[in-house]
Amino acid sequence: QVQLVESGGGLVQTGGSVSLSCAASGLTFNSGFMGWFRQAPGKEREFVGGIRWSDGNIDYTNSVKGRFTISGDNAKSTLYLQMDSLKPEDTAVYYCAADTSSWINMRSPRAWDYWGQGTQVTVST
Repeated sequence: QVQLVESGGGLVQTGGSVSLSCAASGLTFNSGFMGWFRQAPGKEREFVGGIRWSDGNIDYTNSVKGRFTISGDNAKSTLYLQMDSLKPEDTAVYYCAADTSSWINMRSPRAWDYWGQGTQVTVST
């Protein structure tokens, strides 16, 4: 019943911006967690950022702080990841994730129950 669908990926130049969307169904945006992970070739799936809906608390991994912004549109049941000042090292498949638990370790991929299919973001030099 829960479905997450990412969109918005593509090819951009260094310093550019991309906004990703995660359309969610079967979830409420007033409880649980949603977030973004990314996985580059040959690398582990890495936590990017996540939001705790109960209080709106947002956490980011250090490498994206100040450049990436997570937001949500409750009316559209959509989570966004705005990515600015992109670097080649941001190149990865970006995944949306969700969990309905009251507490999880957001930084662990294994903590999340639901995943989207991923969308490719490539940042050229």
